[in-house]
Parts: sequence; structure tokens; C-alpha cells
Amino acid sequence: MLVSALKQSSPGRFKIILEDGEEIRSTLSAITDCRLYAGKDLDAEALEEVRRCSMQALSREQALQMVSRRQMSCKEMHDKLIMKGADEETAQYCTHWLKERGFLNDESYSKAIVRHYAAKGYGRARIKGELIKRGIGRELLETALEEMPQQDEKIIKYISSRLKNRNDRDEIRKLSAALYRRGYSFDEINRAFESLDAEIEEY
Repeated sequence: MLVSALKQSSPGRFKIILEDGEEIRSTLSAITDCRLYAGKDLDAEALEEVRRCSMQALSREQALQMVSRRQMSCKEMHDKLIMKGADEETAQYCTHWLKERGFLNDESYSKAIVRHYAAKGYGRARIKGELIKRGIGRELLETALEEMPQQDEKIIKYISSRLKNRNDRDEIRKLSAALYRRGYSFDEINRAFESLDAEIEEY
């Protein structure tokens, strides 16, 4: 298949136009790597390599833009690339490429998630769920949770700001349920109420 033309579509972006009219979106780096030029004749294997290199280069740029906006896990990156149209091979390639260069680091990311949600007043169970949702592996997940600070003061503060009547058992049960949804265990919740001289029953 003959390369009819290479047309720049935007800074760093090109279209590879083939003699049958097909257009392949690509980048300058992919064109350079594949040593393309107008008039070059590509056999089936070489053409497939051009398509692969072009997709990888475009997806790599997308991935870099995504990690420049916020931290994410390897799984989050992989899944987002698939959502944006990358195939499995390309998603795995980009994720590995970013990980090798330190743009993705599940260990530091998991610890940042724990700090963030602990600071917002969430409990261990809720934070563990957030880590699982982001695809953090079991070993890293447990390591990150080990660094979670004690939340007793945050639970007490939460209760104190909302409890109007310490003798209202319905109000206490509702607050207990709310704290449980935030990821706290009943032991933690009980300790907090006990420290406020309020009784609580499991609902």
C-alpha cells in the first residue's frame, strides 16, 4: 500500500493518507519511528505496524494529559484508555510506559487516597472500598490502610456537631447509621458515644 501524503492536522498531529483513500491519525513521533514519507510502499505487515505505532502514540499523549490533571491508579488509566477507544494492547502498553517513567505509582496513590478520605472524616471500611474501586491490589491496599490515623476525634466531632439530644435514642441510632455508612465500625461508634456519655444500641 502506497503512502500518498502526510498532512499535518495540528501541532504534532498528522494524517497518513494511503492510496486507497484511508486516513490514519498519527503523530510526528510515530511517523518518525516508522520512517514514513510520501511515496513509501508498505506491505501488509508494515502497514499494520504503522497503525499500531500511531494508536500507541496518540493514546500515550492522551494518557499524559490525564495524569497531568490528577493522580490515578494503573487500573483507572487502563480503563479510561479503553473507554476512549484504545484496544487492550494499546491500553496495556501506555499503562506500562507511564508506570516505568513514574507517572503512575499505585503505592503512593493508595496512600494519598487514604490521607484524603481520612481527612474528610471517613472510616476504614469506606476508604477500603474507595481503594478497591480504584483497582488497588490487596497488598498495597493493606499497607496504605496501616498508615491511616486514628479517627476517634473525628467521630466525636461529627456526633457533637449533629447530636441535639443525648437522650433521644432515635437520633442516636440515625447518627450511628450515618457513621456506619461513612465506614466506621460499631466498636468505633460505640467508643465515641461512650466518650460523650451517650448510650447507643446497634440497629
